[in-house]
Amino acid sequence: MRRVVITGAGTVNALANDSMGTFTALQRGLCGIGPLTCRDVDRLTVQVGAEIRGFDPEQHFARNTLPLLDRFTQIALVSAREAVAQSGLSFDGALGLRAGVIMGTAGGGNLTVDDNYRTVYAEGKNRVHPFVVPRLMHNAATSHISMEFGLKGPAFTVSTACASANHAMGQAFQIVRCGMADVMLTGGSEAMLGFGGIKAWEGLRVMARDTCRPFSRDRTGMIQGEGGAVFVFEEWTHARARGAPILAEVAGFGLSADAGDIVMPDVDGPVRAMRAALSDAGVAAQDVGYVNAHGTGTAANDRVESQALRAVMGAHLDKLPVSSTKSMHGHLIGGTSAVELLACLMALKDGVIAPTINHTEFDPDCVPDPVPNEARGASVDIVMSNAFAFGGLNAVLVLRAAP
Repeated sequence: MRRVVITGAGTVNALANDSMGTFTALQRGLCGIGPLTCRDVDRLTVQVGAEIRGFDPEQHFARNTLPLLDRFTQIALVSAREAVAQSGLSFDGALGLRAGVIMGTAGGGNLTVDDNYRTVYAEGKNRVHPFVVPRLMHNAATSHISMEFGLKGPAFTVSTACASANHAMGQAFQIVRCGMADVMLTGGSEAMLGFGGIKAWEGLRVMARDTCRPFSRDRTGMIQGEGGAVFVFEEWTHARARGAPILAEVAGFGLSADAGDIVMPDVDGPVRAMRAALSDAGVAAQDVGYVNAHGTGTAANDRVESQALRAVMGAHLDKLPVSSTKSMHGHLIGGTSAVELLACLMALKDGVIAPTINHTEFDPDCVPDPVPNEARGASVDIVMSNAFAFGGLNAVLVLRAAP
């Protein structure tokens, strides 16, 4: 089968509005979590989140275009523009027919839904804007990316809660590898930091009220964020022939279902997904030099993921760096694992492992080395990125250093 490499990356998230700024923030262990500024924040029990700062849509889109774009689509488009610019690709002519896009999102146009429920129910209005449906539909980001760049190949959206972006990127990887396309734009985006989105998550009682402390004994829950990232997945010989910059190679993808509880995680499902990804990549567990964990900061998730990693890695886990960058950029739900892939690229390309910040006390039930509070230099050739969603849907990617 054909080899697949990453030749471009772009992002907008709470740490920075581009990839280079995000790499810098990850290296410095900066925290993007702060007070929420959404409407009616005083009615929320949880009043902190990882909001994007300094992002002005009017600097990126024409005013007559903005009414079509929910915030999650804006994030995806700006991220895609950065990724394509870095890759140096143009999709004019035949390549547009051999290129596509797969994006992940859990909430789609959640802010549009929230605003228009308020319009109809709270304000009593009988009409909404005619573009409400094009804004809120989950495939909006995928469609707008395809239209902007002329991508006429495989295109669809994946929605599997917190694993959406990893599932999307795994599908894009398989499509390029099997020859259905030569280039795929892929990743995920999410924008749920409105009153309705936060209030819904409050009902689950998994949210922290101060900050996110994955793998720390005193962790109290997750912190929701917004943002996303987009990558250019390209067939290796195609990239090499044009002298493209290669950031990393996508080596393997594994997925599984717990087929258990709708919210409580299970050990077996993540174990099978990780083993499947390693097998697909043709690497052994002891070859992995870094794991970007799902690591939400909830008591159950961190414990279960640690048990799953122990089952897969065995004694190798004792010396394996496992960090959760959700401690910095928050949990972006469907867009999270796309932003987390940036930390994986940083480990492979720059030899820097992002830390788990806000860590105060080791938990014997969690991973032995969560890379607490400070980034670490290391020579890494293989990385793994985990995403384990509500509903027991698991997706794992394995990346290799650039060939």
